[in-house]
Amino acid sequence: MTDAVTHDVLGVPHGFFTRRGGVSTGAFASLNCSLSSPDDPDAVRRNRALVARAMGVEPNRLVGLTQVHGTAVVTVSEPWPEGAGSKADAMVTDRPGIALGIITADCAPVLFADAESNIVGAAHAGWRGAVGGVLEATVAAMVALGARTGAIAAVVGPCIAQPSYEVAADLRDAVLTRSAADAVFFAPGRRPERWQFDLPGYCAARLRAAGVGRVAVTGHDTLAQEDRFFSHRRRTLAKAGPIGHQISVIRTA
Repeated sequence: MTDAVTHDVLGVPHGFFTRRGGVSTGAFASLNCSLSSPDDPDAVRRNRALVARAMGVEPNRLVGLTQVHGTAVVTVSEPWPEGAGSKADAMVTDRPGIALGIITADCAPVLFADAESNIVGAAHAGWRGAVGGVLEATVAAMVALGARTGAIAAVVGPCIAQPSYEVAADLRDAVLTRSAADAVFFAPGRRPERWQFDLPGYCAARLRAAGVGRVAVTGHDTLAQEDRFFSHRRRTLAKAGPIGHQISVIRTA
């Protein structure tokens, strides 16, 4: 049975799915949903079908993107073939029966809903996308469909948390070049010239500054919770091979 984190603030069907409850094995165990991973493609399709059905849609109605750490947003009116998603990092829709899926393994999945207008969105927010404005671009795309900014709720899902996220000067400089006030999202690192970055807190602050009415953070640390989440940073620190990725999904009510 699939396992997912949810949050009441969204008010529409959604799930930040974990790595549990799928059919993949080995380093991809078990609910790997990344079509670009070197996992068995049939296992990935079966995992995505499990997620789709848990969301109440047919597998061909679960859509995804070719994520590139950018700020482009796709407005979804019809599902596309598996693996044919545009190079973008966010989607919005007002259409019934379409589920929006974002793949992550430390970056922040952010799900959005204006339950009053029945308009939803999903974004992949690594630090580059978050700094570049992918979250604000998602809000703007929802407003273009008829959502009201103050009626939008957004939840920052499981991602790498500040105690686990050591960064170097290049990342810190990129964040502070946009706004020196964002130094509050950095704590001293455990090594010289290193800092601990609060990615979920940064995303939440950007959402609030954009006027989003309700903002929440699930508080799950993907690196620290190995039994529940895949983590790219954990894999890198362990000098391990390929791993799986979890999926976060939302659809209209």
